[in-house]
Amino acid sequence: MALGIRPLGARVVIKKMEAVEKTEGGLILSGSAKEKPQQAEVLAVGPGTEDEKMELKVGDIVVFSKYGGNDLKYKGEEYTIINQKDILAVIE
Repeated sequence: MALGIRPLGARVVIKKMEAVEKTEGGLILSGSAKEKPQQAEVLAVGPGTEDEKMELKVGDIVVFSKYGGNDLKYKGEEYTIINQKDILAVIE
């Protein structure tokens, strides 16, 4: 299934994973107490550039910079378009 968003250059489209709503001790967190998620799934990748080869692939689970990327709402879903350099790690 095509996403309908094609990132350019060394950018990727990610979908953030849901924040934890319950602590290990069983406390339910309010909306403001939830941590901003910093893990996401890669849904689309750009071709890279001459200076920056694309290292990510669709399906990778990544950790990204807290303030990186631009949020986008498309067809009722929320995505983030982020530069590959703002991706900190791939979770294996």
